Amino acid sequence: MLRTIRPSVDHKNPFHYLESQDLILDMPRGGRKGHKGRGKQFSNPEEIDRQMRVQRELEANGGAEKEESAGSDSDSSSDEDLSKKKSGVEGIIEIENPNRISQKNKKVSEIDIEAPKELTRREREEIEKQKAKERYMKLHLEGKTDQARADLARLAIIKKQREDAAKKRDELKKDTDESKAKR
Repeated sequence: MLRTIRPSVDHKNPFHYLESQDLILDMPRGGRKGHKGRGKQFSNPEEIDRQMRVQRELEANGGAEKEESAGSDSDSSSDEDLSKKKSGVEGIIEIENPNRISQKNKKVSEIDIEAPKELTRREREEIEKQKAKERYMKLHLEGKTDQARADLARLAIIKKQREDAAKKRDELKKDTDESKAKR
């Protein structure tokens, strides 16, 4: 984008010296360079030839390797671990992460179906809670807990009060019968 700026005399503007008649501005907006063309990598022709040779060798020897791998299945799993290509820093530095858990595949013949299943913490706590409740109820029915003793004492008091109330009613009834009989 080409623009010409007319000269002006403005002493308050600090950039007045940029505004002259001869100055032609040719700057992209934003002041940043374009990103196209940056960061491209071109393969070396010798590297391409080497990769193609390796590919042809693998294709030619592919039939022989398949016959060998069919004979030994157990050895192929250990070979696969060693032949994995490590990318980045892994190829240079051998790192052992103690927090990383590698998944180990189990064969069907190795799985023990009849093994007892381990309970989770919540399941275990729930079972313990139920057993404790059953023990408490058993002791409560036998009258061995503090609450059961308090309940039995309260019942004894209520029983005694009811007996006294029944005696008083009987006495009142007898008195009323005798008073009616005297009349």
